Amino acid sequence: MKPTLAIYAVKDRYSDKYPAFVHNHNLCLMQNGKVLQYLELERYTRQKYDNRLDEFIEELIDKNLLKLPDDFDIISVNSFAGNQFISKNGRLRVEAPVFPKISENANSAYAWFEKTKYKGKGINAYSISHELAHIFSNVPFFGMFKENSLLVHFDGGASISNFSAFTFKNNKLKFVEAHWKISHLSKFFNDNALNFAILGAKQREHTSVPGKFMGFASFGKYSEKLENWLKENNYFKDIWDDYTVFFRKAKQDFYVDISEFDTKNPFLQDIAATFQKIFEKETIKKLQSLQQETQTDYLYYSGGSALNIVTNSKIIELEIFKDVFIPPACNDSGLSIGAAAYSEWKKGNTIQKHSPYLNNLACDFTEKVNFKNSLIQETAEFLLQNKIIAVANGFGEAGPRALGNRSILSLANSKSLAKKVSEECKKREWYRPVAPIMLHKIAEKVTGKKVHHLAKYMLLDFQILPEYQDIIAGVTHINGTARIQMIKKREENPFIFDLLTYLWQNHKIYALINTSFNKKGEPIVHTKKQALQSAQNMKLDAVIVDYELIKL
Repeated sequence: MKPTLAIYAVKDRYSDKYPAFVHNHNLCLMQNGKVLQYLELERYTRQKYDNRLDEFIEELIDKNLLKLPDDFDIISVNSFAGNQFISKNGRLRVEAPVFPKISENANSAYAWFEKTKYKGKGINAYSISHELAHIFSNVPFFGMFKENSLLVHFDGGASISNFSAFTFKNNKLKFVEAHWKISHLSKFFNDNALNFAILGAKQREHTSVPGKFMGFASFGKYSEKLENWLKENNYFKDIWDDYTVFFRKAKQDFYVDISEFDTKNPFLQDIAATFQKIFEKETIKKLQSLQQETQTDYLYYSGGSALNIVTNSKIIELEIFKDVFIPPACNDSGLSIGAAAYSEWKKGNTIQKHSPYLNNLACDFTEKVNFKNSLIQETAEFLLQNKIIAVANGFGEAGPRALGNRSILSLANSKSLAKKVSEECKKREWYRPVAPIMLHKIAEKVTGKKVHHLAKYMLLDFQILPEYQDIIAGVTHINGTARIQMIKKREENPFIFDLLTYLWQNHKIYALINTSFNKKGEPIVHTKKQALQSAQNMKLDAVIVDYELIKL
């Protein structure tokens, strides 16, 4: 059966006033339910959140990096910015005749593919809604939806909504709703003038704000009075050009005299915590309402808002559903994966379950795992000397989280070492935490509870028991929580599993710091050359490249 090429490549408007909201262009080639090739464009071009696939897809084809056969199907993900795609020289184009309504189906489209300068032909093409592509990004990681499931997408903006819901019953999708009714919640993190000002971010930095703001919110305390005040003032969402409005209201209503934004200010920290709590409460309220309406047992959740780990944890703790599934590439980086999975499902193929290590196009690493025990021992001994080591093994992770193949590692017992990793090496802001990676049994030990499977993708936070907070002080946040990534089985990541096991059995090391292998403002490394250069630029102590330890 012909393979499916899925692309998320819609172009956005550009202006000095508005940020470009279409980002994270990516493509996925899938056949018989298996991902053959996948690429987040930024890994190839080295431009963060790159939205220029139209400029590079011909290059990928001509260099035979994207290995397209003569005949294939193509499915293109649309967005609120449009539904057309044309490559730089017009050799690949997809034209959807109408902007789709949200439904259970993709729409037919017209496509033209010219592999060489002299040969071109029409190919089978489809246009899929942003919403449906998000929802189907779950399937390659968890398998087809369980019977009686609620499928939810929630992000900053898709095709005609920022929130949509479907059900899956009797092997059929059923559309439930799609709208902008709770768009104010996602805008807290990607389009709110007050929150951007608090963090010192510019409008075009909307893609980097959500993670920063969630980490910053942990320093404050929720206040019902602040919540009501924010609502009364429309969340100060449009004060881009006049911050004095906020300063005046803060002094008038709270007797807080400030004239500039400082992340160390307790009042601003409490505002951030209150924004986070509003998001959490209203999102959970919406999901509870949908569950009662649809009487569903399982939740499949995707979209950029599914990266809000505090809310994710609350959803699971409240046991609204029997189980919850969120893919590692739940933001826009997973749209092509979801679109490809949808197309393959419609062809009648069973979608295989994949690891998150899918970023393989233009990657000069091999998928083969090949290391000796001596590497584990040497790496462990180096870490025990408080050294900082980067790891680049195999293919890269899909999505924004480093999960062991493109990670920076160090001991997790020291706040000063964590500060060095985050602020000195990576140049990140002071308030952003680093996360731990640990064995499943250790995660349950330090939390005193059963650890949900989504911790495999670093999508949850956990309260650390007081007696263990000093032991893993470097990864315990100001509020006593940690965004744990747990490894349960060796096959999930043999190198990391063996390293953690050795450190625990021989030295009683509970966890390692695990943060993404990139400096602030740069994409995660993709090739061997990038891995070595990045490690040197960050002044790390060593880098493991394809299971070879290189001391720097």
